[in-house]
Amino acid sequence: MSKILIVGGGIMGLSSAYYLNKAGHEVTILDKGDLSDNCSYGNAGMIVPSHFIPLATPGMISQGIRWMFSSKSPFYVRPSLNPDLISWGIKFIKHANAKHVEASAKPLMEISMLSKNLYKELAAEPGFDFGLTEKGILMFFKTEKAGEEEAHMAEKGRELGLDMEVLTVAQCKALQPKLELDVLGAVHYRCDAHLYPTHLMAALLKHLEAKGVNIVRNHEVTKIETAGNKISKVFTGTKEWTADNYIIAGGSLSPAIAKLVNIKTPLMPGKGYSFMVNEPEQRMQIPALLAEARVAITPMNGSLRYGGTMELDKINKRINMNRVKGIVEAIPNYFPNLHPEIPAEKDIWFGFRPSSPDGLPYIGRNNKYDNLIVATGHGMMGLSLGPATGLLVSEVIDGKKPSIAIDPFSPNRF
Repeated sequence: MSKILIVGGGIMGLSSAYYLNKAGHEVTILDKGDLSDNCSYGNAGMIVPSHFIPLATPGMISQGIRWMFSSKSPFYVRPSLNPDLISWGIKFIKHANAKHVEASAKPLMEISMLSKNLYKELAAEPGFDFGLTEKGILMFFKTEKAGEEEAHMAEKGRELGLDMEVLTVAQCKALQPKLELDVLGAVHYRCDAHLYPTHLMAALLKHLEAKGVNIVRNHEVTKIETAGNKISKVFTGTKEWTADNYIIAGGSLSPAIAKLVNIKTPLMPGKGYSFMVNEPEQRMQIPALLAEARVAITPMNGSLRYGGTMELDKINKRINMNRVKGIVEAIPNYFPNLHPEIPAEKDIWFGFRPSSPDGLPYIGRNNKYDNLIVATGHGMMGLSLGPATGLLVSEVIDGKKPSIAIDPFSPNRF
């Protein structure tokens, strides 16, 4: 048994702790907050093997430039001379090509399918009732162009072995008769699933604490000491912590943590918003993605969670109401009998997705320090990839052959 110190108590930190504890390690988690509202709580709760296309795609650059001129668009990069943003942008452009998309498809599909299977195992354990539902996800489209793109992606997905089918409006209507539609069709990602993030995070915390994992809240890492090619101590103020292996799983805060040991982790925080609306009529039973609007809708616990936007900027507490309005106004364009009102600011959740420039996560040992493992950079798929990342981290520490190939996710690739 070895001592493991995890910096970060989001889905990556908790998932890593789960599998490391299961393997017999002594685990401590440090988090700067109280673990009540990090990025793992307010997301759409989607498990998405369908998302085998990275954010860095050839069309994203031109589309992103057009979106930047609309205050309600789903994607926005705040103009800045921030050197981190400039460096990230250059790397993004370098990887936004067909070769990278093709090379990324299989690794992303494999880690997603591994994670989905692990979620099914977790849901079967006592105390883990987090609403795992395997009805797939419907990607709705309103234009022929979007329909062609989604049909092409469905074909690629089927080549990878994923269950995807293009549906007509009539077929969509048959799945959810109470839901009015103003679309040309949808792709049914039957390979996908969804869950209720709040229940998942609560179940993980309860389980880990019951198993003796030391979860230390409101302790921000302020200093890291090294000795040769190893990390020797981590400090939270005046308190010091030692371990055999250290894991950086701090989400969008990971670059600041890595900087304490002079490691660069190319990552930008992508702000997303969400809000909940009661849905007593339960007109939507299958989660939806809106192709053109880039909005996600998930049935959760008797409500609908609406979410979207990717706003690349420094971490901040601003709420851009125009972005939220963009989400709200998109809904009835697809579903005429869904009319969510613009929520009050106090009812809007926001979080920062840790986005790597090539759209792939960072998972594995750092090549500068033998006892440092990185688990971050999952972008919009953080919750989806949590269990797989946790298992892979555990396998790396134990020197086992990883369940899937992790070379594409190397934290040393930049």
